[in-house]
Amino acid sequence: MNNKEVKSELPANYEELKKAASRTSSWRDRLDAIDELGKWKSKQTIDVLKGRMANDPVYKIQKIAFHKLQAFGEDVVLPPQKKGELIKDATKIFKRIKKSLPEGHSYEEFSEKLKKMRLDVYDAYEGEKGTDFDSWLKTTWQSL
Repeated sequence: MNNKEVKSELPANYEELKKAASRTSSWRDRLDAIDELGKWKSKQTIDVLKGRMANDPVYKIQKIAFHKLQAFGEDVVLPPQKKGELIKDATKIFKRIKKSLPEGHSYEEFSEKLKKMRLDVYDAYEGEKGTDFDSWLKTTWQSL
C-alpha cells in the first residue's frame, strides 16, 4: 500500500496521534501527527485536522492540515496567515524573560531561558520562522 492511498478506518495509534497533534511544545510532533492522520479518512481524523487547520499557531501546519482535508474532499477554506504576534502577549513574555535575567546577559542566555520557561512560545515561533528564527529572535531580544 503506498502512502497516497487513504484508509477509511482509524490508525491503531489514533489516541497517540491526536495528543501529538495538539502538543504545544513541539511543532514537529504536530506536523508528523497531521501528516499521519491525513492518511486516514474518518470523522475523528477530519475533526482533528480541522482543529489544527483553524487553530495551530504555526501556519505551515495549518496549510498541511488544509491540504489533507482537501484531499479527503472536505469543503474547507485556508485561514489567512496571522499578522503580528503568533502567541497572545508574546512581546510581554519576551520582556518579562529579559528583565528576569541579569543586566548584560547574552542572547544565548535569553534564548535558553525562553526555551526553558515558555517552550510553547519558543516552539511556535521556531516553527513559523524556520531558518530565520535565530536572527528574528536575536533582533527581537535587542529591540526589547
